[in-house]
Amino acid sequence: MSEAARARHGGREARRRERSSHDHSHLHRPYITRNIPTYDILGEESLQAIERAADRILAEVGIDFRDDPEALALWKNAGAKIDDLRVRFEQGMLREILKSAPPIFTQHARNPANSVQVGGKGVVFAPAYGSPFVMDMDRGRRFGTLQDFQNFIKLAQSSPWFHHSGGTICEPTDVPVNKRHLDMVYSHIRYSDRAFMGSVTAEERSEDSIEMCRILFGADFVDRNCVILGNVNVNSPLVWDGTMTKSLRAYARANQAAVIVPFILGGAMGPVTNAGAIAQAVAETMVGCALTQLERKGAPVIFGNFLSSTQLKTGSPTFGTPEPAIGSMVIGQIARRLNLPLRCSGNFSTSKLPDAQAMTEGTMSMLAAVHCGANFILHSAGFLDGLLSMSYEKFILDADLCGALHTYLDGVKIDENQLAEGAFAEVGPGNHFFGSAHTLANYETAYWDSETADNSPFEQWEAAGSLDAATRANKLWKERLREYEAPPLDEATDEALKDFIARRKDGMADAWY
Repeated sequence: MSEAARARHGGREARRRERSSHDHSHLHRPYITRNIPTYDILGEESLQAIERAADRILAEVGIDFRDDPEALALWKNAGAKIDDLRVRFEQGMLREILKSAPPIFTQHARNPANSVQVGGKGVVFAPAYGSPFVMDMDRGRRFGTLQDFQNFIKLAQSSPWFHHSGGTICEPTDVPVNKRHLDMVYSHIRYSDRAFMGSVTAEERSEDSIEMCRILFGADFVDRNCVILGNVNVNSPLVWDGTMTKSLRAYARANQAAVIVPFILGGAMGPVTNAGAIAQAVAETMVGCALTQLERKGAPVIFGNFLSSTQLKTGSPTFGTPEPAIGSMVIGQIARRLNLPLRCSGNFSTSKLPDAQAMTEGTMSMLAAVHCGANFILHSAGFLDGLLSMSYEKFILDADLCGALHTYLDGVKIDENQLAEGAFAEVGPGNHFFGSAHTLANYETAYWDSETADNSPFEQWEAAGSLDAATRANKLWKERLREYEAPPLDEATDEALKDFIARRKDGMADAWY
């Protein structure tokens, strides 16, 4: 073999090894810039009808604020009508308050190359959030531990298809309830260099989360920039409880972003009709977003939404169904009219396994998130069992879908190379394009390449063991954890964080509820 031939052969081999390896860091981008339009399904008249219905809920029924006298005082000073715990809002009041909220903001990561844009055309994928259980094909369903929590952070960090480390990826039930937030925030900092979320389960836990960010980024930087998110839920229907409003206000007070999310199961916490549930969601979310501005004008905030349906024969929650998916399109339109960043939909499923039901439901709800214009897509991977379980295999399969959605959101590029006019001239009628100069120049980047799909002939697939997608994903997550390397963290910062955690833990007895 000639020197030139050996060089060509060596180059091909190197490229083949690169493509077959699990190091896809070169594919990672800090966030997606949307290059396709949102899907706006309602006209102006219908949108105004939704807004009028939300305004009537706010003015005539009102929202209860429980266990937070300071929130009631803020509303009273802003001109709302207060009747004991019930707060009512005149039409237009909340929209006026919301004008101070930024339409776009940056959440900074400890690695500046991984900071994300929230709002505008930015799209950010983050793992699922909040499951008490985890599951995998080897050990089945079990309570989550801190080791599981850290494993999912490592899996997310190892994938190019996530932009955000997430928050409570699963509950570390082996750590006391009143102390686990310290370990969770530290784990995000230690095992990922991407943006992350903090605790919201008590005001002091929110403040601890923010204080740890001050150690990481510096107090002045945190006061001027968003470095952490807090995901707070309305107690639908029409109730804001003090645990959530105090945490919401703690984040806003520190100039950090609260993600305001109603959780509406149609027929249980809201009406069974889509339009009514949307109006309720808009009312509840506007109130939470506006409260952040009363706490600190100009604080970043995300307009969130979680519509879902119910199996009315049994009362069981259902996820990944068509009604909430199409309803998300309307939520997106409303959020854009309010000029607020949007968190909406995600990869939802009630399946108990990473099977066809899981992927069908998850794809429907994930495409809804993409088309409704969501900027921050929580629950992008791992969600099973109606969010009761975080699945290792589903996490890998969903990461693959997130990868495909990067290409989908890029849209269709039009330029001289993409139009391929020279290729037609070279190949001509009746011939194939495999060996053309255009194909050879583009073959490594022409198509998205799945890590979990098997596209081999049937006989080859059968000879290799007839493995299904979940089994392939089981192998992949184990390989990823074996190959994981933690991103560097400044030693002095690490010690300061550990010292803060030790002092906080020493100052309180364990509480398991």
